[in-house]
Amino acid sequence: MGMVDLEKAPGAGAQAGAGEPVRRSDAEGCLAVAIRIPVRVVVLVLVVPVRMVWDALVVAGRFLRDAVLRPVGRALAWLGRAVFVWPLVGLWRYVVVPLAKGVGWLGHVLLVVPAVWLYRWVLTPVGHALAWFFTRVGAVLAAAGRGLYAGLAWLGRYLAVVPAVWLYRWVLTPVGHALARCGRQVARGVGLVVTGVGFVLYWICRVLLVLPVLAVWRWVFAPVGRFLAVVGREVADALGHAWRVAGHLSRAVGRFLGTVLRWTVAEPARWVYRSVLTPVGHAVRDTVLRPLAEAGRGARRAARQALASARLSVRQARADVRRMLFGGPAVRQPVDGGEPSAAEARTLGSSTTALTKD
Repeated sequence: MGMVDLEKAPGAGAQAGAGEPVRRSDAEGCLAVAIRIPVRVVVLVLVVPVRMVWDALVVAGRFLRDAVLRPVGRALAWLGRAVFVWPLVGLWRYVVVPLAKGVGWLGHVLLVVPAVWLYRWVLTPVGHALAWFFTRVGAVLAAAGRGLYAGLAWLGRYLAVVPAVWLYRWVLTPVGHALARCGRQVARGVGLVVTGVGFVLYWICRVLLVLPVLAVWRWVFAPVGRFLAVVGREVADALGHAWRVAGHLSRAVGRFLGTVLRWTVAEPARWVYRSVLTPVGHAVRDTVLRPLAEAGRGARRAARQALASARLSVRQARADVRRMLFGGPAVRQPVDGGEPSAAEARTLGSSTTALTKD
């Protein structure tokens, strides 16, 4: 961190007046500058351990995720499929589906087919007959209802509508107009009274409440809010700066520990693997494993050849016994006494080969 100049640079006001942008340190004043350095020092001391612990937890969490949780999750997923999914799939495919097909076929034969027959040959004719009957009865009832409605409408018009219209036009309308005029005058007087009372209450509230609250806001809360805003902004900036610095420190510590582990564990292990274990493994492979593998392959090859020879001898002996007991296969002679055709020669050769294999 560099030193902060607590005094204004000469000519700052002239530059600001000339229309050039004002820097943040010039616009903030001495209060923000005086608060910034102590706050940043304190926050840096408090944040560095937290950032280092956070980075260590992140590294440990990534290692735990890659080395433990993912393999365990894959094993649990495979176990879940083997224990739950595959048995359920087999049960659904080989038990539930055939049983459902059988039940569906049985329901179709025992329920659907009789229900369709009953609907087609019993319910449909009965429904048509009932529809015809109710259509005729409904036509008669509709004619009677239209006549009754016309009579009731005539009676209602001359017994209720005409007197009501006369009463509304010659009695209620004049009375309503008179009441409306009286109500407008009363409302105008009440409005004047309410306006005067509202004007008086407005000025009473303005003088007793609004002006004191405005004075307290302007001369108390606004300065305190500006001070708290400056303090909060500086604390937030200090936290961000300290978090970044702690990240650099944590990265440096991690690189140092990685270098120490590399030169104390990884490099010796690599040297032992490359200089000791690799030559020993090559020697063991060349002197022990390869001769053993060659010997095993030779023994397997000899055993396979011996088994093939024994199998061929057994087949030949069995074919000889069959020829001695049942005779050889009959050879077809052509009609003209010449040589057999190519198709007959192929058929004879295939039958002879099959008997030899047997």
